[in-house]
Amino acid sequence: MNGSTGTAEKPITATAAAVCCPEEVSEEELFARLEEIIGEYRGKPGALIPVLQIAQTIFGYLPEQALKRIALGLGKSYSEVAGVVSFYSFFSTKPRGKHLIRVCLGTACYVRGGKQVLDALKKVLGIDVGDTTGDALFTLEVARCFGACGLAPAMCIDAEVFKRVRPTKIREILTRYRP
Repeated sequence: MNGSTGTAEKPITATAAAVCCPEEVSEEELFARLEEIIGEYRGKPGALIPVLQIAQTIFGYLPEQALKRIALGLGKSYSEVAGVVSFYSFFSTKPRGKHLIRVCLGTACYVRGGKQVLDALKKVLGIDVGDTTGDALFTLEVARCFGACGLAPAMCIDAEVFKRVRPTKIREILTRYRP
């Protein structure tokens, strides 16, 4: 148990970093990389967000242990670091899959079937919003607008936007991302 937060810390595994670091790396190596980055940014104005972004690339998400080291290394409070992480949807404190799926539930997409697309994804993947498939291939999230309102409903897989998505096409779309 961690005395300051009252939560049990989970060990970081090399598989947690497999999303962005395909070679096998130890927890020590991951944290050594993080310490190097913190050292490069220490004392620079506006360092917190870039360090968090790089840390998320290193680990594939932002584990509590990394947030504590970032706070300590940059001379910030843990609550400030955790607050920034919880504010920006880009950051995740849970491991993400190799491919990030976001379904738009903005007004136009919602009215034109975005909720049905989301429901179909949940059924096909067997996960809920915010979860990652057991094989660590997909993470499912929702978004509010991709700027493709005229072509709603829309969803993104990584950086690719799919427009006028139909629930019946979900399996076909996902096959492009399966090994």
